[in-house]
Amino acid sequence: MQSRHALKLTALLALTASLSVNADIDKWEWLEAVESEASLSWVEKHNQATAEQLEDPLYNTLYSTALEVLNQEGQLSGAYAIGDYYFELKKTEDNPRGVLIRSPNEAFLAGEAQWETVLDVDALAESEGKPWVYHGLNCYQNDPAQCLVSLSPGGTDADEVREFNALTGEFINDGFYLPLAKSSVSWVDANTWIIATDFGDDSLTDSGYPRKLKIHNRGDDLAEAKLIYVGNRSSVSSGAYTLGPAEDSHLVIFESTSFWTRNYYLSDPDTNLITQLKIPNSAILLGRLAGQWVISLKKEWQLGEYSYPAGAIVLASNEQLRLNGELFILAESSREQIIEDTTVTDQGILIVSLRDVVAEAHWYAPQEDGVWTKEQILLPDHGTVSLQSIDENSGKSLLRFESFLVPPTLYAFDPTDSSVTQVEQQSATFDASPYTVSQFFATSADETKVPYFVVHRQDINLNGANPAHIFAYGGFRSSLTPSYSGSYEATNGSYGKLWLERGGVYVIANIRGGGEYGPEWHSAALRENRPRAFSDLEAVARDLASRQISSAEYTSIEGRSNGGLLTGAALVRHPELYSAVISGVPLLDMQRYHLLLAGASWMGEYGDPDSEDWNFIGAYSPYQNVRADVAYPPVFFYTSTRDDRVHPAHARKMAARMIEQGHEVYYYENLEGGHGGSVTNEQLAHRLALSYRFLLNALPAATPN
Repeated sequence: MQSRHALKLTALLALTASLSVNADIDKWEWLEAVESEASLSWVEKHNQATAEQLEDPLYNTLYSTALEVLNQEGQLSGAYAIGDYYFELKKTEDNPRGVLIRSPNEAFLAGEAQWETVLDVDALAESEGKPWVYHGLNCYQNDPAQCLVSLSPGGTDADEVREFNALTGEFINDGFYLPLAKSSVSWVDANTWIIATDFGDDSLTDSGYPRKLKIHNRGDDLAEAKLIYVGNRSSVSSGAYTLGPAEDSHLVIFESTSFWTRNYYLSDPDTNLITQLKIPNSAILLGRLAGQWVISLKKEWQLGEYSYPAGAIVLASNEQLRLNGELFILAESSREQIIEDTTVTDQGILIVSLRDVVAEAHWYAPQEDGVWTKEQILLPDHGTVSLQSIDENSGKSLLRFESFLVPPTLYAFDPTDSSVTQVEQQSATFDASPYTVSQFFATSADETKVPYFVVHRQDINLNGANPAHIFAYGGFRSSLTPSYSGSYEATNGSYGKLWLERGGVYVIANIRGGGEYGPEWHSAALRENRPRAFSDLEAVARDLASRQISSAEYTSIEGRSNGGLLTGAALVRHPELYSAVISGVPLLDMQRYHLLLAGASWMGEYGDPDSEDWNFIGAYSPYQNVRADVAYPPVFFYTSTRDDRVHPAHARKMAARMIEQGHEVYYYENLEGGHGGSVTNEQLAHRLALSYRFLLNALPAATPN
């Protein structure tokens, strides 16, 4: 297979070489023109080459299995509450883009949902001749009769915003509207909204996000909207939202000065005065309850004579902030248990925490005497808990539980009586009985203990000859927790059918750069310390070998987005540790990442390559470090033409350079899909089948058990 692939790609080099424009600088830079004729011709040719090599009878079996799993009936509802209804986008074989449906609350919670169609996205796409992707509703005061719907062409981050009645299923004639852009909007009242969008010249930051905020009244021309705030061009973005219950509501304006810093301002609509809120720019303003701001600290905060630890949730009144008074610490993080997610409602605060990457949930409620109560929400152990929906007024919630082997289950939590009721459980897509989950800790280069999960057969033969696929991310404070899909991508347990049942071992590596152990775990791999994340992944691969679970000959790695950078760096740093590499929607050219699409917004994570930071970025940037005289394992790059977050040229250029150097490379670019990589289940099934076909070819021992 490899020789035919090499011959095919050698023939394609004549095309790519003829289109090169400047070999002295970067001969593949022309691939940054996303939809140029030359770029799309290159994409088509390489997509075809990969199809000819991978789309064989085994691929067909994998594709059919993946699509069957993705379309399986009985999947857990993704419902979310708006007013008296639960809404959900339902995808089926007949409606691959989805149908927005709704059911009355009581019927849904009783397990007897009465679904009605609200919006058929496929029909809308066909009637308007655009590949619309539904991106959600934003409703005034939780009223489904007055909403804004966001629609994306092909899955881009940029949306078109239209006013929509989710009760009648009708768009509002002459209602609020924004053309396609990366926008954020917030209701002020039923006839007024605050808009952050592309208003034309000089209205965007260097990262491509809005920096100007305007207030706009119904019926007025958008050009007449009043300017209320202008952020710096070098910042990431600016926006606004309303916090607090109706009787204590505040309009908050924010400016994200970097990916990890943000200034908050209180806006007085009567006087138009803007006052900066006196909290650290590294903190996150979560909400307002009982006359106090709820603040999540990401670094230690010294306020007057008082100190508050990183990872804590603190409550502060305006007076306390003004006078440097002592604040109330509602919850703290520790190495043993960190706060993962916090949601504020009018009745209390729901906090999901992690204990060695396994989730718990607690409800905190204020009492009349000023005391706060804390109670654990009784959910299953040894898995992931995520908040799917919450009523901001009552605190009534839908919580989702899942693990590697337990299908997602939906629970309703009512804080008024602390009741937890199972609403529904997804049907299993694979037989989990032969498998078990183990958690181990690898020792990284600097002696840090790095946790990882291994999903394997109970009767595994510890001989080092088990094909093991490692998935990792390691960035942006994102935690990888136990998931029935294996990773954070919703694949409905397809890894069980496509990998576990074929004798594979599945591994999730909780490396530094993520949020598994709080802000410090993330900051430990920022900027010049990014290589710690790479070392952690390498430590996990070596630990698998030392435990005889697998070995380099049988080990593959995969990552998406920042994780694609991770696996790209792992490829060029220690190719001897792996036999196959998958790099999805990746960053790879770190010398130009800040110049491409939203890249400038991530300099707080990686550094600025136009400064002395290039000394440490250039040491690992995959595109600059791949060599013709080094033996690399086969690599599969995938991306999307419609990805307007991470530029598809990262994958294009890396593939082109490695092909030119003579390495074994497979490439696939979906023509839509955005940063998620796919829109429909058919597209996702195709990419999954390509990925696992690639692995089954690259790892010769990965055969059916």
